[in-house]
Amino acid sequence: MFSEIRNVAIIAHVDHGKTTLVDSMLRQSGAFRDNQEVVDRVLDSMDLEREKGITILAKNIALEWNGTKINIVDTPGHADFGGEVERGLTMVDGAILLVDAAEGPLPQTRFVLRKALEAKLPIVVVINKIDRPDARPKEVLDDILGLFIDLGANESQIEFPVLYASGRSGWAKRSLEEQSDSLRPLFETLIDHIDPLDGDDDAPLQALVANIDASPYLGRLAVCRIMNGTLRRNESVAWYRRDGTSARVKIGEVFVAQNLDRVPADTVHCGDIAVVAGIPDVTIGETLTSIETPLPLPPIEVEEPAISMNFSANTSPLSGREGTKVTARLIKARLDTELIGNVSIRVLPTDRADSFEVQGRGELALAVLIELMRREGFELTVGKPRAITRQGPDGKLEEPFERLEVDIPEEYFGALTQSVAVRKASLVTMTQNGSGWMRAIYLIPSRGLLGLRSEVLSNTRGTAILHHAFDSYGPYAGEIRTRSSGSLVADRSGVATAYALLNLQERGQLFIAPGEEVYEGMVIGESSRTEDMDVNPTKEKKLTNMRSSTAEELVRLSPPHVHTLESALEFIGDDECIEVTPKSVRIRKVILDQSMRARAKNQRRSGSES
Repeated sequence: MFSEIRNVAIIAHVDHGKTTLVDSMLRQSGAFRDNQEVVDRVLDSMDLEREKGITILAKNIALEWNGTKINIVDTPGHADFGGEVERGLTMVDGAILLVDAAEGPLPQTRFVLRKALEAKLPIVVVINKIDRPDARPKEVLDDILGLFIDLGANESQIEFPVLYASGRSGWAKRSLEEQSDSLRPLFETLIDHIDPLDGDDDAPLQALVANIDASPYLGRLAVCRIMNGTLRRNESVAWYRRDGTSARVKIGEVFVAQNLDRVPADTVHCGDIAVVAGIPDVTIGETLTSIETPLPLPPIEVEEPAISMNFSANTSPLSGREGTKVTARLIKARLDTELIGNVSIRVLPTDRADSFEVQGRGELALAVLIELMRREGFELTVGKPRAITRQGPDGKLEEPFERLEVDIPEEYFGALTQSVAVRKASLVTMTQNGSGWMRAIYLIPSRGLLGLRSEVLSNTRGTAILHHAFDSYGPYAGEIRTRSSGSLVADRSGVATAYALLNLQERGQLFIAPGEEVYEGMVIGESSRTEDMDVNPTKEKKLTNMRSSTAEELVRLSPPHVHTLESALEFIGDDECIEVTPKSVRIRKVILDQSMRARAKNQRRSGSES
């Protein structure tokens, strides 16, 4: 048994170095053998996390420093995974706020710090990457202090210790002048500044289920923080569910974290994090407590979703060719499984039996779910992302707004203003840093962000840096028309030919290459006009007996724009959706038949005129 336990969350904006710092902490605490081969960013264990360079799931590991056990919870930095942040913070006694020494605090720094301050957690500030050539640690510290004050931190929270570090190089120091070659100052500051949980080993058991995992041998696993009392293997406890009911259950196997592994334990003491087997239907936010003296804890509350999409079975003519899971029943079962461990999403029925409304914190969170499903063999149709509106206290319609921060060269500010103005954004502040760059902060409707990143990057030659996080609900901003171009829509099924595409590329940007199979209603490109154009991409060159006096002209086709899942979600219009399969992302019309689509368009037009 350890003399003391500290549970610490690492919170930061995306790409400020959380996972890399944890790597160095594990190495210096002796978690790895000297000759052990270890991959970088060991906590980013999902393929998607490594590909995108972000943390998606909150995870915990444990290390030992001078007799003290430190459980480290690595939380996502992206606001779309706020549910992971919120449940991660229920497991800890304090937090490390990691901020890039050059970029300073950004929107998602604000988001995760606000959550930590609301939880009344003590904060240790680490200004990371101070070995960058463009580092400005003194100015960044002033920005952090301003952020604490802006978020309403109390006096004790504002008096935070500050360390300057390089997570990649593995050192931290208490002042800029100090010399250091290790993370010892960070470990010592954590133990001195963050107090252990004020609980009692001899009190009645109280364990909050903060996460769910699974084992092929043991079934569902509940990741619990022991708030009071002691949890023992094979003992009977009272299980209090979220709906207020309770049941008597028997604990099976119990595990605790040791470095990157889970090891069996007979007893887990107050303040530690335990992984419990034996309760098949347990879920996040529930309590395991003493049968004799039951003391259920309040459930974990997360912010409401802001974006919704419709998931339905794939109904295109090409369905079933690439995936193995194509029925609505399998899609519904997969979404129900996701609900067990993801507290940030909701799944609601629609007026169609094969379609489900999936609500999430943001577009990225839902895109990650879709990407996971396609890698599991699913085929599905995904609708256009929509903002979730609500009725305000005064009865008026409200929608979610995001705080958008853009770093941009001064010469492109006019182009940025033009892009955000049509999306109903309002300027909050604008600052210049004296080196030809400026930072503009806006409040913008969540739906106004769809497609904004690619448009701004295109208009600024890839120089702009955009970050955003949920801010608040505000009055509905009215209609937003973000796309002025129409679509090139295939009017028949077949195989695309180079001859047809050569003629069509003059009418817009193509999404397909010769030899690809197309079907009626499939969007094969972006039109240069505002209206949709029905085109024939399968047309073949007629053969004649005449021979040209010169050699055949070389067919010069521009390379197609191949959409990723994220870019397709940004592109689609109100009458379009996405066909997602394990190998393909195709944009299509909701109504495939050309004549039925024209009839529906006329009905909408006559309805709006009346």
